[in-house]
Amino acid sequence: MVSKKTWFITGAGRGFGLQWARAALSRGDRVAATARDAAALEGLSSEFGDAVLPLALDITHREDVFAAVQQAHAHFGRLDIVLSNAGSGLMGAVEEVDMDMVRAAFDVNVFGTLSVVQAALPLLRTQGSGHIIGVSSVAGVVAVPTAGIYEGTKFAVEGIFEALAAEVADFGIHVTLLEPGAYATDFFSAGSLTTAPALPEYDPLRERLDSMTMESLGDPAATAPVLLKVVDAEKPPLRIILGDLLPLVRETYDQRIKTWEEWQDESLAALGRDAKQLTPQSGEKA
Repeated sequence: MVSKKTWFITGAGRGFGLQWARAALSRGDRVAATARDAAALEGLSSEFGDAVLPLALDITHREDVFAAVQQAHAHFGRLDIVLSNAGSGLMGAVEEVDMDMVRAAFDVNVFGTLSVVQAALPLLRTQGSGHIIGVSSVAGVVAVPTAGIYEGTKFAVEGIFEALAAEVADFGIHVTLLEPGAYATDFFSAGSLTTAPALPEYDPLRERLDSMTMESLGDPAATAPVLLKVVDAEKPPLRIILGDLLPLVRETYDQRIKTWEEWQDESLAALGRDAKQLTPQSGEKA
């Protein structure tokens, strides 16, 4: 029997965060649910009562993040799962985005996530257990045109969490990256997605990109049972893709390895010494 858990979830007022909060609460777990507008959490509070601790939180305000995590821990007595879900999108070619847009994207997706993690870690270390979950994206694994800055934020989260997993394993803390594809959430709404002013020079590129239809988007509700399976696993994965994107990821990484191999001689020459005598060649043992 799975023991009941206590969650801290950012961005729980809508989209994935709301789906996941409701799924956790529906099975008897407790949730500290945060949203920029606390009114977005009223539905959860009315449905699940004292099992929910609703908190207004903008994760770009670092001091408020630490205060909210402390409040949730004091209220419930422990935190088992810290799910950093709040995020924002930015569309535009690299030349099109201005620095205010770039900073805003990194403030939410990278620095906000980092604040949540750093606020929770001392508490999880003290109790000797816990599970930190970050919402990355397939955009943190594969980059496509006209979303480079958003993808840059997710690549950053991937690197931070990969290092974090190795750093906290000895403390009994698990780390997981969720890597969703495109889902029918309100991520594409004005409140979540910023679009840079378009330069006409990039219009032909945009026209060549595949357009998404609602029929091609995943069902957010279908992710909830998968997330619950992840948090209940004895050995949860560091990464899990949500959606049918593994073929794209495999193709991308196969091409990267092919390129590295094609330039291997130059890579070794860049050492500035007789690297071939010091570096095992393919198929040889060190």
